[in-house]
Amino acid sequence: MKRIMLSLALLIGVSLALHAQNNNYQIKGFVVDTAYSAKLVNSSISVLNAKDSTLVNFGFAAENGSFTIDQLSPGQFILLVTYPGYADYVENFKLDSIHREKDFEKLSLTLIANLLQGVIIKGKATAIKIKGDTTEFNASSYVIQPNSKVEDLLKQLPGIQIDKDGKITAQGQTVNKVLVDGEEFFGDDPTLVTKNIRGDMVDKVQLYDKKSDQAAFTGIDDGQKTKTINIKLKEDKKQGYFGKADAGIGTNKNHQEQLMFNLFKAKKKFAAYGILGNTGVTGLGWRDSDKYGGSSSMEFSDDGGLMFYFDGDDGLDSFDGRYDGQGIPLVRSGGVHYDAKWNTDKESVNANYKIGSMNVDGTKNVISQNNLPGNVIKSNSDESFNNYAFRQKGDVKYEVKLDTLSSLKVSAEATFKNSEKNSTYIAASKRENDVMLNESNRSLANKSDEKLFKATVFWNRKFKKKGRSISVNLTENISNSESNGFLKSTNKFYNDQGILLPDSTKIIDQYKTNRSKTNVFNSNITYSEPISASFSALFNYGLGINNSLQDRKSFNPSAPGQYTILDSVYSNRYKLDQLSNQFGLIFNYNKDKTIINFGSKVTAVQFNQLDEYTNGSLHRNFINWSPQASYQYKFSQQKSLRFNYNGNTSQPRIDQIQPVSVNTDPLNITMGNPNLRPSFTNRFSLNYNSYKVLSSTSLWVNGSYSFTMNPIVSNVTTDSAGKSTYQSINLTSRNSSNFYFSASLNNKIKSIDLNFGFYASTNGNTSYNYSNTALNKTKSYNYSGGISVSKYKEKKYSFYLNMGPNYNTSESSLQKNLNNNGWGFNGSSSFTVFLPFKMELGSDGNYEFKGKTESFNEDFSRFIWNASITKKFFKEENLRLSFSGKDLLNQNTGFNRSAYGNMITQTNYTTIKRYFMCSLTWDFNKMGGGKTQK
Repeated sequence: MKRIMLSLALLIGVSLALHAQNNNYQIKGFVVDTAYSAKLVNSSISVLNAKDSTLVNFGFAAENGSFTIDQLSPGQFILLVTYPGYADYVENFKLDSIHREKDFEKLSLTLIANLLQGVIIKGKATAIKIKGDTTEFNASSYVIQPNSKVEDLLKQLPGIQIDKDGKITAQGQTVNKVLVDGEEFFGDDPTLVTKNIRGDMVDKVQLYDKKSDQAAFTGIDDGQKTKTINIKLKEDKKQGYFGKADAGIGTNKNHQEQLMFNLFKAKKKFAAYGILGNTGVTGLGWRDSDKYGGSSSMEFSDDGGLMFYFDGDDGLDSFDGRYDGQGIPLVRSGGVHYDAKWNTDKESVNANYKIGSMNVDGTKNVISQNNLPGNVIKSNSDESFNNYAFRQKGDVKYEVKLDTLSSLKVSAEATFKNSEKNSTYIAASKRENDVMLNESNRSLANKSDEKLFKATVFWNRKFKKKGRSISVNLTENISNSESNGFLKSTNKFYNDQGILLPDSTKIIDQYKTNRSKTNVFNSNITYSEPISASFSALFNYGLGINNSLQDRKSFNPSAPGQYTILDSVYSNRYKLDQLSNQFGLIFNYNKDKTIINFGSKVTAVQFNQLDEYTNGSLHRNFINWSPQASYQYKFSQQKSLRFNYNGNTSQPRIDQIQPVSVNTDPLNITMGNPNLRPSFTNRFSLNYNSYKVLSSTSLWVNGSYSFTMNPIVSNVTTDSAGKSTYQSINLTSRNSSNFYFSASLNNKIKSIDLNFGFYASTNGNTSYNYSNTALNKTKSYNYSGGISVSKYKEKKYSFYLNMGPNYNTSESSLQKNLNNNGWGFNGSSSFTVFLPFKMELGSDGNYEFKGKTESFNEDFSRFIWNASITKKFFKEENLRLSFSGKDLLNQNTGFNRSAYGNMITQTNYTTIKRYFMCSLTWDFNKMGGGKTQK
């Protein structure tokens, strides 16, 4: 056995040595301008196989123009050197055992404008260029089908993936912004661009990390980046109009209508869209979360001050207008967009207006398990709901370059929303031995009006000394909300034998109102000063003023239908005024491949709390620290390592502070705690990425760990009748924690033109809460992994597959045996086949499995399968007739499992199920260089 192991080790060692030897070949040289001997920094150096021109390796010229490409093997190759504005340099060479290194010495490039003779070689390899941190794709190097959209172009670009809903992933990260000529288009919804602008209008596609306004201005990285794609249009395609109209009708009264119109005229753009349907499509793309949301949850500053918003739903909160798949929706929405530049691009304006309404009807069943010290309460609740929201939102942004060193940006937005919410609940709770504990029958009806306004002014100025700058940022947020509604509830309680207790039936009939007002002003002055060529400092001062009021009232009936008796237990008028002064000092070191940031912000916060019912006041002062540090090392333009640390203070929310009881669920009452103190969170993160553009090979590794000191936790007291009272308190004896880790490897197998990826991730948290004075520790972890495969063959077929297992654990220290540990599996796939006679056959599916656990002794699985067949008409293929079937197996059952604190729940809800639809889509355009399509 030892001989076998020794032989195997020797064989592996020899193989590794031979492999290292076979890859120990390299080339070198340096790139200059022919006429001026200037060093062409960042010139692209590519090594191609001479046989098929496939990419072997690539790199970039250093600051002195030199380059070295190693990790090569023996063979025949082509050297391709490119630089913007210069003719490409091409030379054949070979490497063998005799010529292990090739020194090209000085490579002289010639400006295209000065080129008198010769051939400029262009091909697939020059379709991609690297410009600093920006990857630029030449759209003309890729072939797309007639009448296809930007989405079809992006699918062919290496390193970019698009799923069936239009969600874009680039270099392992989600793309949240798609710009058109550097400008936002209907805000920041990417699919309004990718699904509607024609692919043949595109000149260049640029991919980069968009920095914050502050970081872009000062040049000092603040860690705030957004993965962004910028679509640069061809100059001759900026004149004319284009759009699409879509209408479909199906079984079960399903229907869907969409209209999109765009008018481009040089540096002016106008667009409009409309949507009507009940198929679950609430927008033109996948980012629908903020289409109708009222934004009553607003984060006003980063100074650690109070964040005025409400977490959770107390039953009488307004319907936020978001559709999460629960219930059957009816959507009516539309919007217009306008942007323009003038005065030699020194001035610009960008404006949007959206209007929409949504109805959602449905039912929901919730099974829950409440782990208590020594016993368990099992509950079952059935809900029927009818919700409605109507929203209007407008925003405008104006920018002007005052001179060569300063600029001004002014923006404003306003939102008006009305909503109605109606719900009925029938619930029952049992003891651990299945003996009845209590019953509840209640109904809630609520109407609300919300008005929100936000204005921002950002002025900046650079000085003649490089790196010296000053900026001023002013922001005003105003929020007003008024709601009123009725609570009607009947609750019954049972003894240990399951017999109804005499005189135990409790009836509640109340009229409730809620008024909230918030006015928040924030200012920030930032000054940057270079200390040396590579070291600089950033100073800032900010003043914040937050005045808020919340008035909750509950009235009992004095006569049938007349509610005039104030119930002081559930009523309170509370004011909270906050004044903050923030000072910050951040240092930045940037040299060669290393970037280091470190420093801290400190905020002095004054709280003035006033209970107007009791005239009780509370004045408190806090000092909040926000230290930060980061280290980034760029091995190359496409490979880097980054470490971050951030510490931040979180103040309690006003709904946690206000000393009032909320009884909209009489069996689960919440109480405010005006003595809550802030918590402090330390967060560490590590990110590594390695990406080769031309070979589409990427490795992404991300991890983070955080722990919170003095966390705000829930203190729950549950009596023998099953009635629980919740209050937030600070936990000083324990720290809560969270962690996250993920890794993904993506590669393109060129021999079969197949994109292949592997991913693995894990996340978890440790949290605490009190249950009947006992400290409960909850540990929840999730482990998942899988593979993804995709391929796109122009005019033939395309397919995508993603699948993998997962394992979830959730354990409560109060009831360790009744955990929610179980296996699961998720998978999704789609394919499209392009048939003769301008026909397409498409299908997609989504599979989900959740295994049984100790808490829920049933498996769950569903496979949602959709299919369609499409016929295209006319030479331009701009008219399409489609027949589609959704959820063909009729398995779209709403289902969700979750765990929080000592509560484990399983939710089943109604959602859109199987239907068939016939739809007609017409794409029209009359753009510069094109013809009108009829």
